[in-house]
Amino acid sequence: MINLEKGRRAFLQTLGLGLAGTAILGATGTSAQAQVAPDVTDADIVNFALNLEYLEAEFYLNAVNGSGLKAGDIQGVGAVGAVNGGGRAVPFSDANVRRYAFEIAADEEAHVRTLRAALGSAAVSRPRLDIDFAFTAAARAAGLIGPSDRFDAYANDNNFLLASFIFEDVGVTAYLGAAPLIRDKGILAAAASILAVEAYHAGIIRTTLFARGLIAQADAISNARDSLDGASDLDQGIDGLQSATPGFNRGDANLVPTDRNGLAFARTPGQVLNIVYLNTTQSPGGFIPGGLNGRLR
Repeated sequence: MINLEKGRRAFLQTLGLGLAGTAILGATGTSAQAQVAPDVTDADIVNFALNLEYLEAEFYLNAVNGSGLKAGDIQGVGAVGAVNGGGRAVPFSDANVRRYAFEIAADEEAHVRTLRAALGSAAVSRPRLDIDFAFTAAARAAGLIGPSDRFDAYANDNNFLLASFIFEDVGVTAYLGAAPLIRDKGILAAAASILAVEAYHAGIIRTTLFARGLIAQADAISNARDSLDGASDLDQGIDGLQSATPGFNRGDANLVPTDRNGLAFARTPGQVLNIVYLNTTQSPGGFIPGGLNGRLR
């Protein structure tokens, strides 16, 4: 098991590379702690994050380069999983969208390396990933395509942005809820940095979708995520009608999904897994069909 003090130092020493990604765990207050075993360590939480960083890094790197993580960045505890859907670079037509994609991809690759350095020999290997058909399943669930149609996340700028929206918003709400679960103050400080970078990424995607008029499509993805979250209506699309702030109307921008107090919401561990697995039972599937590597899965 990871030496927490050594891991904390590694976190702080490598923090200059940036820390961001998909979800660690999410929830607020004691509800988050009630959903995980009392002996769950900070190392377990960081490994949870690493699994999901693998997912984002593989998607973005393939979208910009047509290839994913290097062989030295995927080995660890547990079997290394294959990636379904790799090797597809997006033929970007908008130079700015291309630049955004390359910046996010570089961040995500650095995040994987940073988390692995912090964990050392305790780092889990890359799990089996699906960055192809899982997007089709998500698009069908959102009603973006018909029940027999396929959604190609790499076909064009718009599809890439909509695919990115599935991941980025989850990262913000999930990292917000990580604080009650993290014991080490150094790692907690790093998590605050993670949240900030994730919010920048999400802001880029939400703003670009709004500017390109993909409002209805983004809102449909938001509603689909909400169907996985449970009975509560947490998620928000980019149309003002979905904002929790009083006075917003259809057509107004909702680029920051906040409540009426201007605060972002958090997700529970189960909600995060349901979205990644694309089901309501936290059973492996969707983007990580074999399940996460590590204790939290």
